Amino acid sequence: MDHFHREVISDSRTAKPCQFCKNADPDFGKRRPLDQFVQETDTAASHLTEDGHVRHRILELMGKLPTPVRRVHPAA
Repeated sequence: MDHFHREVISDSRTAKPCQFCKNADPDFGKRRPLDQFVQETDTAASHLTEDGHVRHRILELMGKLPTPVRRVHPAA
């Protein structure tokens, strides 16, 4: 199985919330619970789900941009 198409780890008893994502993502609380958790360390690869992994990587890449990216929400 390749790195990007992993099976969801069904045993989440030892998982913990990713502190990196919790601090960097203002919408962290809106994620599905399994998308918030990591198995061992606060790295993208440790996320239990593919969606959690991708969101973590996006946050890492946004941090490497020379200027902060502002979120633009469409007018309601």
